[in-house]
Amino acid sequence: MDQDAQYEAVSSRDARFDGEFFFAVATTGIYCRPSCPAVTPRRKNVRFFPSAAAAQGNGFRACRRCRPDAVPGSAAWNVRADVVGRAMRMIGDGVVDREGVPGLAIRLGYSTRQVQRQLTAEVGAGPVALARAQRAHTARVLLQTTELPVTEIAFAAGFASVRQFNDTIRQIYARTPSALRDEAGTRATRPGAHTTAGIPLRLAHRGAYAVKETFDLLAAEAVEHVEQVTGGPGARTYRRTLRLPHGTAVVAVDEAAPAHPPARQGWLDARIHLTDPRDLTTAVQRLRRLFDLDADPYAVDERLGADPLLAPLVARTPGLRSPGAADPDEYAVRALAGQHRAAALVETYGKRLDAPCGALTHLFPEPALLAGHPDPHLAALATALADATLRLDAGADRDEAVRILRTLPGMDEETVDAIRTRALGDPDVGAAAGEDARRPWRSYARRHLAVAAARAQ
Repeated sequence: MDQDAQYEAVSSRDARFDGEFFFAVATTGIYCRPSCPAVTPRRKNVRFFPSAAAAQGNGFRACRRCRPDAVPGSAAWNVRADVVGRAMRMIGDGVVDREGVPGLAIRLGYSTRQVQRQLTAEVGAGPVALARAQRAHTARVLLQTTELPVTEIAFAAGFASVRQFNDTIRQIYARTPSALRDEAGTRATRPGAHTTAGIPLRLAHRGAYAVKETFDLLAAEAVEHVEQVTGGPGARTYRRTLRLPHGTAVVAVDEAAPAHPPARQGWLDARIHLTDPRDLTTAVQRLRRLFDLDADPYAVDERLGADPLLAPLVARTPGLRSPGAADPDEYAVRALAGQHRAAALVETYGKRLDAPCGALTHLFPEPALLAGHPDPHLAALATALADATLRLDAGADRDEAVRILRTLPGMDEETVDAIRTRALGDPDVGAAAGEDARRPWRSYARRHLAVAAARAQ
């Protein structure tokens, strides 16, 4: 979009572009999402940015009404397989907070200078600024939804010091951490006291979301002791365990019933129980990838709706998502082993939670524990994952991963395609012949066909 088209989107408060770009008003010093309900500013006072971090880096503060830092992420990072797309996915997963910019560069196979230059050119901000914006959003969530002391929140969100935390919050939100907390009515407890109710979150998405079909798929695939889906259709809850960089988690996501009023639409309700609050950002990103919350259903439905075969399917199920995986390595093992064998692997090799949560009692076994499995096909996959010969993380090179998968014994094309679609989050997996008109959304076309086949049965 050129800037005139972007201004038209702002004038019409078009929510389709929330997260795809941001606009700032020079006279107020505030930046917003395109759908902000405030009075549309004059064109001469408006500046446009490709990311919230770019707006913040130019001295603009986040709008209090539309909360532009809480929008869905740009769908471009799901589609793009270049270094910028891979970098954005890894920054979202917390790599910069854990390993710094050098760690990010090593994972990408580029120098730190090259990563800085490419991100700045494409996104308007470097990796440090992008990670800083994400830390600020995590801090606001913790301030407004938990009773953790401010000092603990500062380090849990990834800040190096309380002073850095305070300065960043004041700059981005024009308020102190205490003021943010007062707005939400939360109060800090004594240091060392952790919330036991979990962290409630709203996982935002853009456009229509075919939540029933997503929950149907997750319920059908659930592996005992690691996942479960409870409740009846329209009011189900998906729960699972997660292994995270600093600890473990039990996460729960509610199915949004169609009867919910408009004010309840636009997000999925979630709750995250963490053993270490530093894992919040990573846990949220894993859920977003699992539920495909950063997709652009407008673009997907427009392209697939032009296909005569898919048009009636798209009309029947608008906003159908192509779910990803909460743990890519786990999904690869499950895709090869099958659901029932995966459950057996959990019982034999899975680590039991220190504090089981109902039927959720185990973590899925790490690849290193399966490297000696008697099944040579499973052992080969686990070994490749354990020694990082095969990488399936958020910043993995999809083509390289597929090349390695095809060299492993027992890997047929159907399994490779499933891993590429779900573990690697590729939105464009499909046969080369006859599907070019569906690019770059062939994974979504496959989902429509699979849902239609399930209904026919």
